[in-house]
Amino acid sequence: MSAKNQIEKEKVPRHVAIIMDGNGRWAKNHGEMRVFGHMNGVNSVRESLEAATDVGVEYLTLYAFSTENWDRPIEEVSALMDLLVQTIVKEIEGLHDNEVRLEAIGDLNLLPKKCKEALLEAIQKTKNNNRITLVLALSYSSRWEITRAVKSIADAVKKGKIDPEKIDQTTVQKYLETRNYPDPELLIRTSGEKRISNFLLWQIAYSELYFTETLWPDFKKENFYEAVVAFQNRERRFGKISEQTTI
Repeated sequence: MSAKNQIEKEKVPRHVAIIMDGNGRWAKNHGEMRVFGHMNGVNSVRESLEAATDVGVEYLTLYAFSTENWDRPIEEVSALMDLLVQTIVKEIEGLHDNEVRLEAIGDLNLLPKKCKEALLEAIQKTKNNNRITLVLALSYSSRWEITRAVKSIADAVKKGKIDPEKIDQTTVQKYLETRNYPDPELLIRTSGEKRISNFLLWQIAYSELYFTETLWPDFKKENFYEAVVAFQNRERRFGKISEQTTI
């Protein structure tokens, strides 16, 4: 029986985030260059988006490219940027037809001009769609995001727009890249690595973490459903005790 049949619709997480890891190792296992793994990873993006839409997830955030990834060999970075453009151009009509709203977080100004233009065009074209929001984390890292938020808050204090005595968690949230989205209830990481890699550190304070040995290009709909089932079988206490969560 498919894991999809075990999912309780009323307990589906509104927001799922995924660290898509394992493309390089998958390519190596197949005797190919790393970019071959990235190319095949696109299919898993499609599978995960379709699975998320099928079960009623409202937001799906994918860690596509970190600020640290700029330090990779220039050939791989260039190939990744070209692949991103090609994928956006190829998928934009399908996203639009399926009512997917595309958005992005990160320092987009660091993206090559052609890449940024293709991304912004897709975001503009799909902005009124409301079935599911697909968020690409590009040139993103949580430390960059939090540092940027602190600078912006400090500037607002300096200009007299914010009373420093009134700064709280809500204030910080308003200056984060994800201010328009709910925090992820579920964070998935593929490839067997068990670390967060500078991704949504503020937002996942109480997210359920799900690690799978599956390499990203092998991650299919059934794998996504299994992660959701695992999420639903956990007790989420948010710092409370079990008895308090059942009242």
